[in-house]
Amino acid sequence: MRGERPTLDTVAQTAGVSKATVSKVLNGRGDVAAATRARVQEAIGALGYVPSTGRRVHDTTPTVTVLFDAFVNLYSAQVLSGVVSAGLEQGVDVVVTHLAGSGALTPEWFRGLSAKGHLGLIVVTTEVSPSEVRACADAGLGLVAVDPVSIDPSTTDQLVSVSATNWSGGLQATEHLLGLGHRRIGFAGGLPASRPAQQRLHGHLAALSSAGLPASADDDLVLQVGFSHEDGQAMAARLLDLPSPPTAIVAGCDGSALGVMEEARRRGLRLPDDLSIVGFDDTYAAAWTSPQLTTVRQPMREMGRVALRTLLGLARGQRPETHHFELATTLVERSSTAPLG
Repeated sequence: MRGERPTLDTVAQTAGVSKATVSKVLNGRGDVAAATRARVQEAIGALGYVPSTGRRVHDTTPTVTVLFDAFVNLYSAQVLSGVVSAGLEQGVDVVVTHLAGSGALTPEWFRGLSAKGHLGLIVVTTEVSPSEVRACADAGLGLVAVDPVSIDPSTTDQLVSVSATNWSGGLQATEHLLGLGHRRIGFAGGLPASRPAQQRLHGHLAALSSAGLPASADDDLVLQVGFSHEDGQAMAARLLDLPSPPTAIVAGCDGSALGVMEEARRRGLRLPDDLSIVGFDDTYAAAWTSPQLTTVRQPMREMGRVALRTLLGLARGQRPETHHFELATTLVERSSTAPLG
């Protein structure tokens, strides 16, 4: 009747579930599927249901967790900015954490998130094993990976990922240098185990091959060490020590590009007159360097936004448009590159 206080039965009927399931959601139990939990929460909100104890329903505000392998770079900050921005638009709280110790995510850890009422998990530049994908699903949590280090073939239809067109970005960077007349082009990339790093390398090699130049991952001009500033400096030292050093270097990310620039300056090289450098990401730091860094822009904030929106769709039981979203890269020309000679 009109004016009657909604009951547990009313919530259950509206959500199309049992009273026991509603009780589990109210008590923060982890053994409820994410889609079911979302339906119950929507019914609670729409009906204005308050438990007879008068206590506040703790999980009326949806919450997602964002997991980083290490939260120490501008790339991570810009992805997180996109997640938080989309979360504000959708009325979703965002909790940030990072891997610790062995880095393994246990089934207990996933069940703990579910027990807190979290809808799901966004992992950024972190390897996710098949067992972790299964544990996440078993806990009733949605899962989206941003720039995953690798994707196991057995999880292709279970793990939704968001990344940029890394191969195209590597191609764009090298084509830009080729267009400036450079032919000795070094590559200072991430580890071979990194999927994004390999895609960028393959794009670089494709550009060289199209120009009729030798293109092999075993070439002395190709190094794959890591994405840090220190990695970039170390790779630049090895490349510039070659009997015939490169006149240009493509770095795997902006952070390592800054390391390349530091090593070049340490040797007294003029940038870009003696050495042209291209980065990858277009973080805030790219425009702060001197000279300003030419780099491949990947839409990091939009990647975060897509990850958040996709995760909410999974929590509502919606099938994703695709299991792998790829957002376009663009080359941003600044002053760290110049014509050869």
